[in-house]
Amino acid sequence: MKYIHQKGNNYGKIILFAISTCIWCKKTKKLLNSLQIAYDFIDVDLAPREERHAVREEIKKWTSTVSYPFIVIKDQQYIQGYQEEQIKELVKND
Repeated sequence: MKYIHQKGNNYGKIILFAISTCIWCKKTKKLLNSLQIAYDFIDVDLAPREERHAVREEIKKWTSTVSYPFIVIKDQQYIQGYQEEQIKELVKND
């Protein structure tokens, strides 16, 4: 998959799967940016068909419900939906 990298402070590998027109996805990007968290993202609706399928399969590794925004953190946990407090936890111990 072709991700877009957003510069910021490195808190480990963070990947955001989003939809370009989704208000909650936009809020998630804005929050990550305001916290200066480095992350990679893909706007699934703008990706080629094969990549959209790959994203769905990746999310299904974590949960049976595919919804956006979806953040994978350090290949160890995920955040589904706009969860401001959980996202802020990423930088809490810094």
